[in-house]
Amino acid sequence: MSTTEATIIVDIPSQATTDNLQAAEALVRKNVYIAAGVGVLPIPLLDLAAVTGVQMNMLYQLSKLYKVQFSKEATKSIIAALVGCTGTVFLARPAWSLLKSLPIVGSTVGGLTLSILSGASTYALGKVFIQHFESGGTFLTFDPKAVRAHYNKLQEEGRKIAEEALGKKSE
Repeated sequence: MSTTEATIIVDIPSQATTDNLQAAEALVRKNVYIAAGVGVLPIPLLDLAAVTGVQMNMLYQLSKLYKVQFSKEATKSIIAALVGCTGTVFLARPAWSLLKSLPIVGSTVGGLTLSILSGASTYALGKVFIQHFESGGTFLTFDPKAVRAHYNKLQEEGRKIAEEALGKKSE
């Protein structure tokens, strides 16, 4: 090839990459539905623990899919950092959970709201990690501060999916 000829390199995703991405997207969607379902557990605060378990399991499954070493301690810290970064949503989750202890109205309103919040945060967490793992990241290289704004945006997308999962129309 002469020095005047230009070489064009096109990065075409391999079939394995496409398959991983599709499997990861399906895994996240499944866990959004599970987290939304767990959000209606009638026992206050147990629901929050269960949602955290769903999210940890989702990250474990994603790490297996992307062949990234899983770290339980790092995962707990990451979930706390990302969920904690949402400010009022973070503070509202325990309040909605405790609202369930009120007869009839509290359990209905608290359960539905917490289900949507749980599904939305699970969606955002999963999507952030898909991008992170797709770019070659690991749990040790993950920086919650760097993805905070993107995570918050993804929560809005996740809210719509969680509402869909619960059969509620998105506003």
